[in-house]
Amino acid sequence: MANGIGSGWYPHYDLRSRIQHTKLDTGVVGMYPARMERMEEPATVDFKGVLSGLVEHFNTQLNAPDNLLKDVMSGNDDVDIHDVMTSMAKAEINVNVATTVVGKIIQTYDKIMQIQV
Repeated sequence: MANGIGSGWYPHYDLRSRIQHTKLDTGVVGMYPARMERMEEPATVDFKGVLSGLVEHFNTQLNAPDNLLKDVMSGNDDVDIHDVMTSMAKAEINVNVATTVVGKIIQTYDKIMQIQV
């Protein structure tokens, strides 16, 4: 079998048992009712919680290269210099995004303050 079908490599999922059924009947014989709601509920967090979570994540990403570099210097075999370089690139991207977001917030604040009531 050149294409791999039937070779056992592809996973088999029982999707029918994973669908959450509702009381809505489709009216078609043999067709299961459609799921009308999400299976998971979204977490609702206020703006302050989201912002503080972003700041905590930013601090973690910013300190990660230093921590990894200390591990490399101490001889930890689980961490190599490529991990440090990847972490530094991620930290640089996070700083650029944070700088852009702060700039946009300041621009928005200035525009709001210019509105005459």
